[in-house]
Amino acid sequence: MSPALEDGFTNVLVKAMCGLWVTDVMLAERTGFELERIVALRGGRWDRMVARAAAVELGLNADALCLLAEGGVVPGSISLDGLEMYSTPFEDMWVNNFLVWDARSGEAAAFDSGADCSPLLAALERRSLSLKAVFLTHTHGDHVFEMDRLCSKTGAVAFVNALEPISGALTFEAGEEWALGSLRIVSRLTAGHSRGGTTFVVQGLERPVAVVGDALFAGSMGGGMVSHSEALRTNRQEIFSLPGETVLCPGHGPLTTVAWEKDWNPFYLP
Repeated sequence: MSPALEDGFTNVLVKAMCGLWVTDVMLAERTGFELERIVALRGGRWDRMVARAAAVELGLNADALCLLAEGGVVPGSISLDGLEMYSTPFEDMWVNNFLVWDARSGEAAAFDSGADCSPLLAALERRSLSLKAVFLTHTHGDHVFEMDRLCSKTGAVAFVNALEPISGALTFEAGEEWALGSLRIVSRLTAGHSRGGTTFVVQGLERPVAVVGDALFAGSMGGGMVSHSEALRTNRQEIFSLPGETVLCPGHGPLTTVAWEKDWNPFYLP
């Protein structure tokens, strides 16, 4: 079963407000609505009129925000040979990690370790795959929690962006490429949520795949913990520029596609 969306409309509003340094009072002044209605909206009481006005002031897609709040759309189920996702609990949330493999050579790569790499290890054994590399989208604790165990169990080498070094992983510069059997993996810098946040684009499966970490969620994004403006810019430049059929693999929530996000992600304005 596909995970639920990671964020609701309140998460989107709060991330946009925090990223732009907009307070409840400022948003009330800019939209012309009473402060009480702004506070109620941010607290989870849906108000379409206020939400649409707030979206304009926060640079959000108002139609997409309304559909997110009203349960209008979710990404369809996505299945792709050569790609598996594992969701494991970490504190009060679930975190994803991914396995990609080349069927002809049996070579595989993991993307992030998740909070428990046991499901991925079991898949390697079940499919008789050899894990060659562990690619880290960023170094927040939930994404690297089992990196050491995963590398120790498999002999795989871990790789991390040089802007975000971590003990036990080799560093690389954005734009570096790797071969995995007949597959090609290309790194793209999608900073903003973290300093060295990286998207890995995998070519050679039936459809292109982009493992985006927390740069983007289905119908939302991880939030600009380092820079909101940079997160928006790098998402648009490095993720939304990919072909519409590209399968997006976020760090939390369900799989999605570039085409779906262009239609339904409130942070994307055509």
